[in-house]
Formats: sequence, structure tokens, C-alpha cells
Amino acid sequence: MKTNFQFANLCGTVYQQGNVLFTGDGNTVLSPVGNRVTAFDLVNNSSYTFPFENRKNIAVIALSPNSNVLISVDEDGRALLVNYKRRVVLHHFNFKRPVRALQFSPDGKYIAITHDAHVQVWRTPNHMMREFAPFELHRTYTGHHDETISIQWSSDSTCFITTSRDMTARLFTLNPLEGFRPKTFAGHKDLVLNAFFATNGKTIYTVSRDGAVFTWRQKEGQEGTDDEDDASDAPMQVDTASDVGRAIAQTKWGISERHYFNQAHTKVVCCTFHAPSNLLIVGFSSGIFGLWEMPGFSNLHTLSISQEKITSVAVNRTGEWLAFGASKLGQLLVWEWQSESYVLKQQGHFFDMNTLAYSPDGQHIATGGDDGKVKVWNTTSGFCFVTFSEHTASVSCVDFAKQGQVLFTASLDGTVRAFDLIRYRNFRTFTSPSPVQFTSLAVDPSGEVVAAGSTDSFEIFLWSVQTGKLLDILVGHEGPVSGLAFSPTGNQLASASWDKTVRIWNPFNRTRVVEPFQLTADALAVAFRPDGKELAASTLDGQLWFWDVSSSRQTNIIEGRKDVSGGRKADDRVSAANNSSTKSFNSIAYTADGACLIGGGNSKYVVLYDVRAGVMVRKFQISENLSLDGTQELLDSRRMTEAGPLDLIDERGDESDLEDRMDATLPGVGRGDLSKRRYRREARTSCVRFAPTGRAWAAASTEGLLVYSLDESVAFDPFDLEVALTPQSILSTLAKREYIKSLVMAFRLGERPLIRKAYEAVPPSEVALVARQLPQIYLPQLLRLIGEHLERGPHAEFALIWSTATLLAHGRFLRDRAGEYASVFRVLQKGLQDFNSSVAKLCNDNTSTLDYLLDQQRLKQTARTDASDSDEMEQ
Repeated sequence: MKTNFQFANLCGTVYQQGNVLFTGDGNTVLSPVGNRVTAFDLVNNSSYTFPFENRKNIAVIALSPNSNVLISVDEDGRALLVNYKRRVVLHHFNFKRPVRALQFSPDGKYIAITHDAHVQVWRTPNHMMREFAPFELHRTYTGHHDETISIQWSSDSTCFITTSRDMTARLFTLNPLEGFRPKTFAGHKDLVLNAFFATNGKTIYTVSRDGAVFTWRQKEGQEGTDDEDDASDAPMQVDTASDVGRAIAQTKWGISERHYFNQAHTKVVCCTFHAPSNLLIVGFSSGIFGLWEMPGFSNLHTLSISQEKITSVAVNRTGEWLAFGASKLGQLLVWEWQSESYVLKQQGHFFDMNTLAYSPDGQHIATGGDDGKVKVWNTTSGFCFVTFSEHTASVSCVDFAKQGQVLFTASLDGTVRAFDLIRYRNFRTFTSPSPVQFTSLAVDPSGEVVAAGSTDSFEIFLWSVQTGKLLDILVGHEGPVSGLAFSPTGNQLASASWDKTVRIWNPFNRTRVVEPFQLTADALAVAFRPDGKELAASTLDGQLWFWDVSSSRQTNIIEGRKDVSGGRKADDRVSAANNSSTKSFNSIAYTADGACLIGGGNSKYVVLYDVRAGVMVRKFQISENLSLDGTQELLDSRRMTEAGPLDLIDERGDESDLEDRMDATLPGVGRGDLSKRRYRREARTSCVRFAPTGRAWAAASTEGLLVYSLDESVAFDPFDLEVALTPQSILSTLAKREYIKSLVMAFRLGERPLIRKAYEAVPPSEVALVARQLPQIYLPQLLRLIGEHLERGPHAEFALIWSTATLLAHGRFLRDRAGEYASVFRVLQKGLQDFNSSVAKLCNDNTSTLDYLLDQQRLKQTARTDASDSDEMEQ
């Protein structure tokens, strides 16, 4: 089995903190997600997460005007210089101070950053080459008396205006200008959030937190510049871009108008300005945003989009789409204000994500969280397309029915619910005779029976999905039931409990003889191999146990405590190397072929084991974010104080905003909200699952839903190569129209572009002959290629011809090895279902159009008939 899995995407979390921004074309939104950056393509309805990670949570991101360079800066001021198009980190740099704002100049040559009370301007590094010291400081600007908050450039990149907590804005020029002194814009009674230039450079707008907007223009009667007091009284004329900056610098600015938003009991949190259309977009602490047209200050639009404050706002290049981020709720919204409709509306789980499950075709992932929400995500686009909020307590387990579009969920509110994924409704609710909390769930392969284990009564309840009635109660465990799994054959149910036993039940037989498997510690999770012949369980002491189901004999045991252990928390008294006593696997899952087992737990590692050999194959680190607890191997002694670790000291009382200083949480609460006793999140994995296709696996972690997929960059298998096997020889063979030979050579070489070229070069009339002559060893690669071509390629009919010919020619061989090729079949099934759904949707959309055309044709025929009849009557 291939193990070269690499990080592919981060779902479940769409926005955490920092600023959101649009790309230059205005079609993509970039959003900071922890220490990563996620891009949401609004046109193609897809999302992807960049593979790089910052050291800590990202505070600010900026993209160059030509969309070549992306800079992400974390909370400590450490920056990453990234080639945006290739998604490659070019350089690491430390600004040595927290950065509140970062802006590229419009010409892309300079970068301005806030540096405490100062402003630094750096030359933009070259994105085409790697340099030893790409960051070159141009100049440092001083003048503010408190922390600088924002920076805005003029349109010609010759000057910029900054705002600060000292309630002023200051105007600087990029290069020294003779006779120029930085201008100060004072008069606000609260900190100035942002300042903006109008397009013509004759007007400046400043916005303060208390809801005041000041319009600054040239003072009346002083149209001349500082150096030309005897200039004429004619208004200044601006012709070229260079004249804009000089005119801005030499103007004597004064307050022309004062405007106020007059929003009661609320403050301005964020704002932006679209200069071409003179639109001022403001986000308030009450979750309301508004659009004002300047300079008249006319309110065009006001809407409440969140229950919490809007922490970031951005506008695209055309001014049509507005992006908003709400940090506390994890919301990301894109609003088209002219049509008053959502382009994108996504929200992650409010608290931690507890569980996940793949749909049988691998197209969807369902997740459940502490907020009682159940969300279903599309694995291709990365978007959540439905949210169920019927549960009133934490969702502990989710699972799909093997047949049909049904999702089952178990919760601590004492209910098990069944959701219809076609009509998006809760069609069945299962409850126990007495209220209990359910922490485990399993669904029969036929989808007719659902089982749930409780933590209160230590019982297992079985219900009929069709009638909703309670079928049976399995009693025997002496501790909470932590894991359930139905055998793929459907006649056995395995349960794991904290009473240090694993039991295999026969719920559909009359005999109730159950022989428990004794363990050395509490059992945490249980899983069947896909063929149902082997059972695996994880225990609290970090061990993995394996049994042969038919003979009830233990076959293997893996000591995994040292493998999963790693990372030292801020309050740990022992080092990470000696702290493996608390590490174990909370969740385990078999791969699609059953050769390997993956497990994750309360640590930063997810471990992949070879079951037969009993050895660790690979270890994945889910996060390198130092903002999370447990990601460091060694703690910094310099951050230790008399009051304890510096990272655990509550510094919210030092915040400048009153709402940030207030603490309404209950003392001692350690889960759910970021309380005063413990508010630093811990890097851990609550659930891991392998995709049915075997090409990916997902983990529900602290940062969200991490998806890892196979890396396709491996070019060839060295055991199947010859000296004469080269790309040139394959192309020459293809030119001779030797299709079967060229296709086999391409499979042996393993380069995907050549395989696709040889595959697409086969004429449709000869597909059946080539499929019949293809060696059976290459059938998995061919079927996987057909499935991917159906999903992504434009030649749908060609792929359908290939799939039909391959299955007709090798159907018996593939049926006999259905278990071995199960993951390949699921890839093909996923592609076929995707194509089927898209064609069905297209046909449904075109039905009304076709009916209209047919009706028009009938009307024309009727009119012609009537006209011919009238002509005959006249004759």
C-alpha cells in the first residue's frame, strides 16, 4: 500500500482571526485559518489550503497587486514570503514586533508594515528567485505616540497615510520631499481605525472607533502649496499619477465635514473603502455592516449578518462583492450588495470537532461538534452544504448508512437521529426508555438497524430504522461503552468499554452467549477490517490489540504509546520524552485494503501501522502551530515566571477595549468556552477515518478537518523500468498507432501526463479491443484513471465507453477480487455518480426550456395551419 500521504486541504474551519482579502481578479477570497491560509474560489466553487504553516496563528496577510507574492505574518511578527501561484515558501523573516497592518504599494515595489509606533517600508522581494536576504529596508517613519493600526497608500505609491491609537492620522511621503513635514490629522475622540484617499487625491477620509467619519480637504483660501504661497487661487489641477502624490503632500489639509453613524451601543470594528465607486464599508461590533457613498455620506445598504462583531471586511476590485469575517463564530461571508444575495456563507463548528465519517462513495464528510451541530462537507469543493442543528448537546458520533443517503448521529442529549440527505430533514429520532448519554454509534451494513452505546447505564441499544422502535438492549458491560462497530458481513457487533473488555455480540441470533476479550486497560475504540475477519481495539495504555474473529484468537499486539506520544504542554511537569503515560489512541480505522491501521489521540501525531508486520509505517504531525498547547518538544525557560508559564497567564485585563476585558465565563470551566482557568487550546485528534477510495484520510483535530491525500508526484516504479522505456519511445510508439503497447509502456513508466496522452489517443472504435488486450495487472490503474477522467476531464462519453469496455472484458476477474480492488471501484463509482448527478441537474434545468421551445413550435404550426385554411377559404 502507498503511504506517501500529504496535506491536501483544511475543512471545517473557514476563518479564525486576522484580515480577509480578495485576489487581484476579485474571484478568490484569502482567509487566515489558524496558522494556515485558505483560498476560496468563488467562481469555480472550490477551496484549497496552502501547504505552508506559520509558527503561530496568523495576524495579517497581504497579496501583491499582480498576485505573485503573498506575505503572512503571525502574532509574534514572524513572516513567510510565499510564491502565491506555485504555493512555495521563498523566505522566512522576523519583523521582531507584532504587525497590525501590512500593505503593498499599488505599483508592487514596496511593502509598508506597522512596527509598534513606527512604520517600516521594505522593498518587495523578487518572487522568481531565491535570495540570501530578500528583504531590504527602505526607510523607517516615526511620529505616532502610540501603536500604529493601519496603513493606506496613495494611488501613485508616492505617499501613504497611517492611523494610530493616539487618535491621529499622519501623512508620510515614500521618499524625502523638499520642504515637506509629515502632516498630522487630529480631531477624533477615539482611536482612528483607518484613513483612505479618494481617487483624485483631493479628499481624505478618516474613520474612528466611536463612529465618526471626518472628510479632509484643502483649506479654503489656501489653495497654494507650502512652498508656493504666492500661487494663484485657482484649484489645484492633477494630470498625472506623479502629480497626485506631490499634490497630496503639498496640500494644507483641514476638516471639511464631520459625519457620524449614530449606531447606539455599538462601535466600529473594521472598515474599508472602494475608491473607484467612493463606497465606504463599515463593520460594527453588533454584527451589522453598512455601505455609505462618499462624500455625501448617503447610506446605501445596512444589514445584520452575524450575532457577534465583524472583525474583518474586504471589497473586491469591481466593488460588487464584500467579504466579512467574524472571529468569534468562525464565519466567512461574501455578500453581493447590489443583488442583496450571498455569494458565499460558511461557518465552522463553534467549539471543538468531535467526530467525522466518510460517505460510502467518498464524496462527502460528515462532522459533529461540541456545539451540537452536524455539518456535511463536500470533499471536492471543501464547502459545507448542509447543517443540522436538531441536537441540543454535544454530538459524540456520526456514521453513514452503507446503502442510501442517510446519516445517523448520536449525542449526549440522549437521542440518536437519522437525517435524509436528499430532502435534508430529520426523519427519525431514537430514544432509550430512560434518559442516557450516547457516546458511540454503529449502523448495520443493510442500514436497517442502528446501535448506540451509553455512558450512564453501560448498555447497548438497538433500534429499527424503518419503524423507529427499540429492538433490543444488550447488557453485560460494567463501564461506559466507548466504541461500537458492526461487522461488514452484518451478523456481529463489536463493543469496547471502559471495563477493560471487548465483546462480540450476535444481536440477530437467539443465542446470547458472549465471550469477552480481556484487556490490560480501558478500551477506547474498536474497528473491523473491511473483510470482517479481523478486529482491532485500542486501550488507554497506548496498545493496539488484534483478534481473529472466526476463532476468537488474539493475533497481534502493538505497543503504540511511544509512537503517539510527543509534545510538552505549558503546565507539564515532565519532559515530552517521559510523558507518554497519558498518550493513547482515541480513534482507529483500517485502510480500504485492510493492510494498515491508522490511529490518533491526545497528541500532535497520527500514526499509520502495518498490521501484519506490527510496525509503524509513518507518523504524521497534524500541526506545528505554537499557539496550540502540546506542539513543542522543549519549553522555553525564558517564558517561565513566578506565577507560572507566561502562556497560561490571563492577560485579558490588559486589553484596551472594554468588551475584550470583560470576562463572563464561569470559573473552572475547562471545555467549550475559552474560560479563565484554561483558555489555550491543545493540539489533539479526536477522530480519524480513511476514505472508502483508499486515496485519502481525514482527521478531526483542534484546527479543523484535516484531509491528507496521496502525493501523485512520484513519477515511476523503479522495479518495472527498462533502459529503452523513455517518454520519447512512448510517443514514437503512439505515433505508429500501437495503442495497447504505448498504454502499457506509459503505465510502466508511471508519468501521469503520458498515461493520459496514451489513454486519450485511443480511438473510440478501438477502445473495446485495447481494453480486452490490456494485461490484468494494469486494471486498477486503468479504472482509477477512468474514474478521475470522469470526475475532472471534459470527455465524458469517452470515459463511459472505456468503463463499459473494461468491465465487460474483465468483469469476472474483477468480481473475484472485489475486496482487493474495492478502493478502485469506489473511485470509479464516485466519478460515475458525479457525472450522473450533473447530467440529471442539467436535464432538470433544461426541461422548462425544452417545453417552451416545443410549445412555440406547436404555436407556429397552428398559425401556419390556420393561415393555409384561410387561404383555401378565400380561394
